[in-house]
Amino acid sequence: MTALDTSPPSTLPLVDQFQYGLNSPICLTWELTYACNLSCVHCLSSSGRRDPNELTTDECKRVIDELQRMQVFYVNIGGGEPTVRPDFWELLDYATDHQVGVKFSTNGIKITPEVAQRLAASDYVDVQISLDGATAEINDHVRGPGSYDTAIRALSNLSEAGFKDFKISVVMTRQNVDQLDDFKAIADKYGAQLRLTRLRPSGRGADVWDELHMTQPQQRQLYDWLVLHGENVLTGDSFFHLAAYGESLPGLNLCGAGRVVCLIDPVGDVYACPFAIHDNFLAGNVRSEGGFATVWRESELFTELRSPQTGGACTSCSAYDACRGGCMAAKFFTGLPLDGPDPECVKGYGEEALANASRGDAPKSSLDHSHRTSPRPRTSGPVPITLTRRPPDAVAAPGVSVPDRACAESPLAGFTPDQQ
Repeated sequence: MTALDTSPPSTLPLVDQFQYGLNSPICLTWELTYACNLSCVHCLSSSGRRDPNELTTDECKRVIDELQRMQVFYVNIGGGEPTVRPDFWELLDYATDHQVGVKFSTNGIKITPEVAQRLAASDYVDVQISLDGATAEINDHVRGPGSYDTAIRALSNLSEAGFKDFKISVVMTRQNVDQLDDFKAIADKYGAQLRLTRLRPSGRGADVWDELHMTQPQQRQLYDWLVLHGENVLTGDSFFHLAAYGESLPGLNLCGAGRVVCLIDPVGDVYACPFAIHDNFLAGNVRSEGGFATVWRESELFTELRSPQTGGACTSCSAYDACRGGCMAAKFFTGLPLDGPDPECVKGYGEEALANASRGDAPKSSLDHSHRTSPRPRTSGPVPITLTRRPPDAVAAPGVSVPDRACAESPLAGFTPDQQ
C-alpha cells in the first residue's frame, strides 16, 4: 500500500501523508444490510428494514476480490445487524479465505455458544459487541428493551469460547460518560478490549444529538480519563478534536474520510465517511465500471478531499494543528460550514457557531430504512430521551430505486437466540 501519485514526499510525518490519501484504504466500513432487529435511537445509518437492492452474494464476493487485489488490511462489517443477512457467514469465510481480515460489529443477537466457538477458532476475524450502557437501565433506553442482556450473553459466550481481545464498542453519551470505569471493568471481566466512539448527529442520531451528546465538562472528563487509560482503549479517529486540550490521544488524530477510510453501503454506494451518508459525500458505486478501485482512486469527491485544505476560520486558533478542525460529519449534520469549527469544539467556538446557525436547515441523511412503527413506549427513568422521527426523505442514489412499501419480513424470522 502506497501513497497516491498526488501525495507529498514520504519524508513528511505519517499523519501528514495520510491526509493526501493512499492508493488503497487502510480499512473500510462495509454495511452489508440495513436490516436490524433493533431500532437504536442514535443509529447513524437509520437502519431497520433491508433494502431490496442490496448487493447480491456474488456481487459482494467480487468486492472482496477487489479488496484482496488492493491489499486492504481489513474491513469493518456492520449494518444494520450484519449477522441477520442469510449469507453473512458465507461472506465472512470468503473474505478470510482471500486474505481480507474482518472485524464485524453486532448487537450479539446471533452470538450463540456454537457461533462463539467458530469465531474463536479464526485468526482473521475480530468481533465488536455494541453496548451503550454499563447497566440495562442506561443501555436499553438507547438500544431497546432486552438489548443489554443480549449483549452480555454474547460477551459471556465469546469469553467462554476462549476468544481473546474481542471488542466492546461504546458510543459515548452524556448519560453513560460517568460509567467509563464500569465499562472498563466489564471489558476486563470478559477478556475484551474497550472501544469508545463518538456520537455523531447523522442518521437517527440527528434527532437525539441535542439530548445525548456530551456537555463541555463531560468532554474534559472523557479526555482526562483517556489520558490515563488510552493505551489500553481504542478510539480510532473519534476524538481527535479533544487533542485541543493538550496531549494528543492514541489513534488517528485526523479525519480520514476519503483519505484512508470510506464506507460501502448495502446497495454498493461508496461514501467518504461512515458517518456521512448523504448525497454530498457520495463518490460512486461499486457496480459501476471499474468497481470500487476506480471509485477510490479516481472519484472527484475523493480527489477534492485529498487536496490541501484551507482550514477556514479554525486556522487562526492556537489548537488547529492539534484538532485539525474536527469532524466533517458533525459539522455537516448540525448545519455548520465544513471549514468552520466542530460543534463540540473544546474552545467553545462550536457552541457560538451553533447559536448563530439555523438548525432547522441542517441537512438530513439521504436514506432512511427505519422500521415503520410508532416510537416504543418509555418507562420513567434517569435517561430523558425524546425520540422524534422525521419522515423518510425517499432519496435514492443514482440507479437505485426506493422501495414503495416497508419490508414486512422480520430480519430474525425463524431464529431463536440461546437463552444461556
